[in-house]
Amino acid sequence: MKYMLMVLGKQADYDAMGGAANSDSPAWSEADLKAMFDYMGALNDDLAESGEWVDGQGLADPRHARLVTAAADGSPVISDGPYGEAKEVLAGYWIVDVADFDRAAEIAARAYACPVPAGAPNYPVVVHPVDRRSGGTEMC
Repeated sequence: MKYMLMVLGKQADYDAMGGAANSDSPAWSEADLKAMFDYMGALNDDLAESGEWVDGQGLADPRHARLVTAAADGSPVISDGPYGEAKEVLAGYWIVDVADFDRAAEIAARAYACPVPAGAPNYPVVVHPVDRRSGGTEMC
């Protein structure tokens, strides 16, 4: 069964990882970033070796995301938000193909245990089954 494991974050978290401390998080050092990337790299390698890896990516800063709707004629209507500073957004994800929810939860718990600097937020990992009825490709 396929699951999407989602890591959440805020723009303030990305700013802190870029070295700008804020009320939500201390500034991350190069050593903090290296520890995070090494930890996530090892997790990704383990999932690939076990055959459970389907895909996974970290996403760019929320400030680069856009909301897209459609005008009456079907042309795209693009807006910047609403991505308020306090709103959590998708920061990264994995798609895994595992035996059951328990295994997906084990992987999510490992992702959650990724090292962060003292005082930095650590958000829960969302585990969401991929709908087999649509093959994971249809949204509407």
